[in-house]
Amino acid sequence: MYVSSLLLMFMARGLARSCPAFCSCFEKALDCSQKDLLAAPSGLPMHITNLSLAHNRVPALPLGYFSCHADLTYLDLRNNSLSDLPAGLFLPLRRLAHLDLSYNNLSRVSQELLRPLRSLVTLLLSHNPGLSVIAPRALSGLPRLQHVDLSHNGLTFAARELLDGLPAGASLRLAGNPWFCGCATEPLLKWVTRNLQQCNSDSREVECAGPAAVKGIPLFTLTEESFKACRFSLSLDDYLFIAFVGFVVSIASVATNFLLGITANCCHRWNKATEEEEM
Repeated sequence: MYVSSLLLMFMARGLARSCPAFCSCFEKALDCSQKDLLAAPSGLPMHITNLSLAHNRVPALPLGYFSCHADLTYLDLRNNSLSDLPAGLFLPLRRLAHLDLSYNNLSRVSQELLRPLRSLVTLLLSHNPGLSVIAPRALSGLPRLQHVDLSHNGLTFAARELLDGLPAGASLRLAGNPWFCGCATEPLLKWVTRNLQQCNSDSREVECAGPAAVKGIPLFTLTEESFKACRFSLSLDDYLFIAFVGFVVSIASVATNFLLGITANCCHRWNKATEEEEM
């Protein structure tokens, strides 16, 4: 017991000595929030499980930044200046359960970025005004995911694969985006309709930002009939027929122009011959 106590004291002192001067350390938690940092701090303790870099001005995180921090379960990066995250950044974080990337300058989420986070439960991506692209399968393969916040971003549509990739019962917040209620929004309408009566979404708050005819209208008030024109499609036979007709019309046009040219030439020669006879 005495040896165990000494070991714990030694580990605690080692953690305290490795704690950056501008951060606060408590057991396995490291808080570097609200320090006006312009770059991600280096020399972080290796065995921390909680890390907060919130409320700084960090513009980027280099690839390999978390390579020595595989024990992280909580990561708070909100309210920084992050604009892009390299695809393999989260590769070591197999135990991460909570990730907060809200209030940043992200513009896209690639298909590979979140894939390593098999233990992720909460993903907060709200209030990234320039976030307009989320890869169709960016949320697939995350079996423990229960809460996703995509509200107040720049999203205009959501791919069917993105919504279908969520585990059953997962919550999803979508309000505050400039959804364009055209043909590409039909999968979103179906998802919103299915989740209207659930408490795990803000479906009733999702509004259309365009086209002008439906601007400000709640998405759930639209019906599948509104997207009827989007289902118009042509079969292979239709395309072959159109191609054949186009080919025939082109040939007919060339033949007509050829005949008109010959006729005009003949008329010109006949007129010239007539004038010579009269002389």
